[in-house]
Amino acid sequence: MKARLDEQTMALRVAREFKDGMIINLGFGIPTLAANFIPEDKEVLFHAENGCLGYGPMPTTEEEENFHLVNATGTFATHKPGMCFFDHAESFSMIRGRHIDLCVLGGLQVSEKGDLANWVTGVGRPGNIGGAMDLAFGAHHLIVVMTHITKEDEPKILKQCTYPLTAPRCVNLIITDIAVIDFTPDGLVLREKAPGWEVDEIQALTEPKLKISDDLKQMEI
Repeated sequence: MKARLDEQTMALRVAREFKDGMIINLGFGIPTLAANFIPEDKEVLFHAENGCLGYGPMPTTEEEENFHLVNATGTFATHKPGMCFFDHAESFSMIRGRHIDLCVLGGLQVSEKGDLANWVTGVGRPGNIGGAMDLAFGAHHLIVVMTHITKEDEPKILKQCTYPLTAPRCVNLIITDIAVIDFTPDGLVLREKAPGWEVDEIQALTEPKLKISDDLKQMEI
C-alpha cells in the first residue's frame, strides 16, 4: 500500500492556495485544519456562517479555549485582533452577495464537470447541508479537499455524481491525499502528485480521463 497524505498534510497543502488579503470560509472536517497553517507573513480573514469574521487557528492551550467561539467542525477557534461578530442573516448576505473570495469544502463525490456532492449519500441517515449550497454558489473560488477514493476503494472523482448534488459546476480545484487536480475548459488537469505516486496509478483511481500538466510536479507540502 502506497503512502498517502494524512489530514494535516492535506490541510497544509490547502493553505498553500491562500493569498494575502483573502476572505476565506473553511468547511467541516479537513478544511478547518487549514487555519493552523497560515504563514506569518500572510494575512487572511476567516469567515464562518455562524456570524464571525477574522477568527484564528485552533487553540494550543486550555486558556485559549472559548466555548462560544467554534469553527465549522465544532472545535475551538481563537480570537484575533479586529475579529467581529454579526447575526446569521448578515453572514449569509456576505455569502450570497459574493463577498467570500475562497471557500474550502470537503467532498463525497466530484464530477468531471465540477459538480459537487458533499452532504448526503442518498441512503441511511439524512445529511446536514449547513451553508454548503450557498457557499458553493456564492464563493468566487471553490476548493474541495478529500480522500481520492472511498473506504471501499471506489473513486470519488467521477464522470457523473451518483449522490444528490450540493451544487452543479462549482468546483475549481481538488486536493486529495494523492493529487492536486485543476478544472479547466479542456477538462481535468493533474497539476501535482503525492510523493511516490505515478500518473498511471492516480489515473487508475480516477474515473474521468486526466490531462497531464506540462509542469507536473510533486505536491507542495
